[in-house]
Amino acid sequence: MTTHPDDTPATTPGPATTATGAEMQCTHERTAPTPEAHESLSGAEETSRKVPRGLTERIGAWPLQEAIWLRSLTLANRFRVIRTIDIAVLCFAERPFKAALSAAQRAVRGMCKARLLARYRTSRFMTVYGITERGAAWLEERDVDAAASVRRVTDMTNPEHRLWAQFLTLCSEARGLEAMSEQELMQVLSARLGSGDSAAQGLLQVTAKSTGKRRLLNLRPDTVAIESDGVTWFEVDRSARGSDRAASLKSLVLSVGAATTLGPVLRRVVVYTRTERIKNRVLATLASLAAETARHSLAEGRRRLVSIDGQQFEVWLTEEERMKDGRLRLVDVIAGYVMVQELPIWLPRVRMDGRGGFSTQGWFTDNYLPYRRPPGMTPWSHPIGLLHPADSATRIHGDSRDPPAVKK
Repeated sequence: MTTHPDDTPATTPGPATTATGAEMQCTHERTAPTPEAHESLSGAEETSRKVPRGLTERIGAWPLQEAIWLRSLTLANRFRVIRTIDIAVLCFAERPFKAALSAAQRAVRGMCKARLLARYRTSRFMTVYGITERGAAWLEERDVDAAASVRRVTDMTNPEHRLWAQFLTLCSEARGLEAMSEQELMQVLSARLGSGDSAAQGLLQVTAKSTGKRRLLNLRPDTVAIESDGVTWFEVDRSARGSDRAASLKSLVLSVGAATTLGPVLRRVVVYTRTERIKNRVLATLASLAAETARHSLAEGRRRLVSIDGQQFEVWLTEEERMKDGRLRLVDVIAGYVMVQELPIWLPRVRMDGRGGFSTQGWFTDNYLPYRRPPGMTPWSHPIGLLHPADSATRIHGDSRDPPAVKK
């Protein structure tokens, strides 16, 4: 490599143009360094050259790798099919996105090389992974009941809806919430209510009106999260809603504040859309519902949908309030919220070398996952990673993060 001297007037001349007298003067004025100076310089140089070890300062490299592999393979056993970004959420949610993705990619490469995971490409060019027989045996050796999923993954042509639903489940768990996918929810309802109970077929029973007919429906979310004040319902819309699905969405929104079959009331409905066109269709449906409910007369149990910023809505419920003199009056209270967001499909497309130009916005450092908190709610806390000092022992030596038990 050729270094070209800078010929600007403000720069110091190179060695070839330095005056001889000046060089001799600097040489005579230079003093010999003392032994103490040598020691301080060598110590400072050693400190500057020392590379920070990060997590390996608290735990060895091999136990750290086994902890990451254990949680990742347990995740693959839980959902049967996963992506690299799922491991980034599960193990490295506290890191910036590129650091989390890089660590997840490194873990996936190691597990694929050890033939614990198998890599597949879907019809939509998504790279997914299934747990192999060797991976299931690896978990069995560590007292985790497991079964291979590669045959099932091979039969999947386009599991995009499933993958995004479980991604939102993991994002909710990363924020410290109890969360379940639709399949896990049905298992909980069947165990609690019995498979023969009609209420076990859904989280909410509603009456939907479409094409002049009323139908009694048992609605199930794609993902559900249990928060301190109630249930958050997630919908993943990969395609535009027809008349029947639009009617179901309206009935769902007008049920905010009602009790679910799990017990807690429904407080939030979050609709994730894959494209801008689908999002506009959903917003148009909600805008028409807001205009319709605004014309309803004042009565107990009335629900109104009020737009906040175009993509977030408040659901107001009319209730009776007893006054001090014994009289009753009707008051409106906020029963919950409805939010519409775009699926962060740009996050799995981010390249570490910067190619493609995809944004890293929407990660946990932003107010976006698992949903954008409205102004009246407490901001999200920072997610806790795999090796947080407070609970690193339980996360390393145990903790398979089984489907959560819902409080009664």
